[in-house]
Amino acid sequence: MPPLSTYVLITPARNEAEFIELTIKSVVAQTLRPIKWVIVSDGSTDGTDDIVRKYAAEHSWIELVRAPERDERHFAGKVSAFNLGYAKMKALEYDAIGSLDGDISFDEQYFSFLLRKLAEDATLGLVGTPFKEGSDAVYDYRFVSIEHVSGACQLFRRECFEQIGGYLPARGGGVDHIAVITARMKGWKTRTFVEKVSRHHREMGRAQHGKLAARFRTGALDYALGGHPVWEFFRTLYQMTKSPLLTGGLALGAGYLWGLVRRAERPVSPELVAFRRREQMRRLRIFLTADRIRGNETLQGGARAGSAGHL
Repeated sequence: MPPLSTYVLITPARNEAEFIELTIKSVVAQTLRPIKWVIVSDGSTDGTDDIVRKYAAEHSWIELVRAPERDERHFAGKVSAFNLGYAKMKALEYDAIGSLDGDISFDEQYFSFLLRKLAEDATLGLVGTPFKEGSDAVYDYRFVSIEHVSGACQLFRRECFEQIGGYLPARGGGVDHIAVITARMKGWKTRTFVEKVSRHHREMGRAQHGKLAARFRTGALDYALGGHPVWEFFRTLYQMTKSPLLTGGLALGAGYLWGLVRRAERPVSPELVAFRRREQMRRLRIFLTADRIRGNETLQGGARAGSAGHL
């Protein structure tokens, strides 16, 4: 199978002056650089533009685009900013297209590694890696499937991205998650590869929200994106064991119930909801079956159950 060697990147950036230079330095240091990287300043007022201009002057493949001003901050606006960058790619030939946040960093082999994974399996449509926040361990994949790809960096095979129609401008969020689910619904594989890790410098969900408010919003988003109630029940129980103990899980469950009681409008199709629920129930059955087997082994003096099966 021929190697995939060309890719483009798009970064919607809103007030990322604190971290975006780390991201830029990571991309500039890549052993395989993108043929074009468009950084879209989405109404930044903190010096983000000046940092990007400095590097764009030194590297012709980096371009700064300024998005029209908007007062309200929402996820549909991020998609609009992404699409401004995407419009700059139409005349280019490339194998893969990546959405890259402006607050992460990674090693110099990062994108050559991801491109190699795409090249090794023609059915892979979307790839990424885990990320690490602060001093914490890498993102917890015990409840999030290895098939989920974090929005911090999503690298799509070009055909896959075009087939899913790009990102859905969902104002309430879940833009990255919708893209992952849609790719699988269209028959593509999606995969996080744990051999590499990026560093996420701003904690997820904290840009506008405190920790409990972010958990509540996540629960409401779970409902909006069609999460199965049984799945959400187990997820709530699991999150109650994480910091902040009890209250984090309760906030998550309350957010889901809030969406359920309100019958909040869903930005996704009934087809996607049904597909997502089938996936969740299949994973839950696998988990519960594996957990029961491990429990029997423990009672019989078997090895202690590994953490990978826990919710």
